[in-house]
Amino acid sequence: MAEYNPTTQFEKMYVVSADMGYGHQRAAYPFLEKAEGGIITINDYPGISEEEKDQWNKMRKQYEKISFFKNIPVVGRAVFSVMDYFQRIEPFYPRRDLSHPSFQQCFFSRMIKEGVGRKLIEKLNQKPLPLLATFFVAAQAAEYYNYKGDIYLVVCDADVARAWAPTEPDNSRIIYLAPNQRVKERLLLYGVRADKIYVTGFPLPKTNIGTTDEEYLKQDLKERLEVLDPNGVYRKKYAKLIESYLCPVSEIDGAKRSLSLTFAVGGAGAQRDLGVYILERLKNKIIENKIELNLVAGNRADVYEYYQKALKDNYLQNYPNVRIIYDSDKLTSFKKLNEALRRTDLLWTKPSELSFYCGLGLPIVITEPLGSQEEYNRRWLLGIGAGVDSKNPKYADEWLFDFLNSGWLAEAAMRGYMNAPKMGVYNIENIVLRHQINEIEKVRLL
Repeated sequence: MAEYNPTTQFEKMYVVSADMGYGHQRAAYPFLEKAEGGIITINDYPGISEEEKDQWNKMRKQYEKISFFKNIPVVGRAVFSVMDYFQRIEPFYPRRDLSHPSFQQCFFSRMIKEGVGRKLIEKLNQKPLPLLATFFVAAQAAEYYNYKGDIYLVVCDADVARAWAPTEPDNSRIIYLAPNQRVKERLLLYGVRADKIYVTGFPLPKTNIGTTDEEYLKQDLKERLEVLDPNGVYRKKYAKLIESYLCPVSEIDGAKRSLSLTFAVGGAGAQRDLGVYILERLKNKIIENKIELNLVAGNRADVYEYYQKALKDNYLQNYPNVRIIYDSDKLTSFKKLNEALRRTDLLWTKPSELSFYCGLGLPIVITEPLGSQEEYNRRWLLGIGAGVDSKNPKYADEWLFDFLNSGWLAEAAMRGYMNAPKMGVYNIENIVLRHQINEIEKVRLL
């Protein structure tokens, strides 16, 4: 066996994720073509013991039940708040030492010491390559069981809990790939060394960006602005800005299609009722061909069937401008959604990892956050001006089009494009496979 050399350039890497909702696997998906043996799932990999797999399944099912239970007034919220307390993110200010292990961090650390991930790391050590994890347990297990290659960890939210850093972060060799500067500052408070953190941006799909010249992204954004600014309000006010970042305003003329809205639920499917409510409120707009609606069911058959019934109940099953995006295979469902997003003008979703997709020039309508990390994602979206809080869905057919006609959604699209990092997938590949970083993008992100 050749000795692992961290200065070597690689064509492939191990990509290790977790089947816990969509976030960790969505972050891994853009690296599929570079992933040796495909994307590896730490809680369902070949050779995993039944005991370990059962432990993960119980944890995932418990989270999904509590996520659904949150919708029950008073009692449901109380139960969810107890769970969220253990994965909470402490207030950032005042700046202070936050390196003391949290309950959540100790819980997962104990799982690792009891054997979680051991067989996987032993297998990967037979042919050590750079290991890119999108879930902190995978990275910490690799370090604990002495993985021979370099270990990298992609952070999937705009701020993170203490559990993302190991028990003794100052001695850790995990290299963090942060989506923004705040995550870097947070990791420093947790005790992670500065030389172990790169601000790279979140890994958005190459199929939606194009190459580093952003050819797909820019073309899609130009067409999107035509739809999002029907009265030319934004273009007239910010013509010079558009020309500086995108193209001459003269290239953005009348809309060639109706508004396209995509509503996406999370991995637990807890907000699927809202998708039906949106469908019902926009029914007349759909019939009048004033809007296209995508309902994203991901890989959940129950959500898919739920939306199918809703279409039939509203006599919309034969309308081509309303679609359900679904596939039983999770990675294929990501591909289908990415394809739909190229034609989407507005993304309505909870502030999950999809918040970072505002970097594609997609304005985000933000539903109620589910958990502490999503509250921080919401703050980040509002802070950079790329998202707007959802108003009362009961009147979506009114306020949505008021936002459209005012040019507010066009402004949110441009702010996301300008202020959110877009080149995360390329920056991360440069670091992990070539041990270098695009210095121009790195300086801009700092």
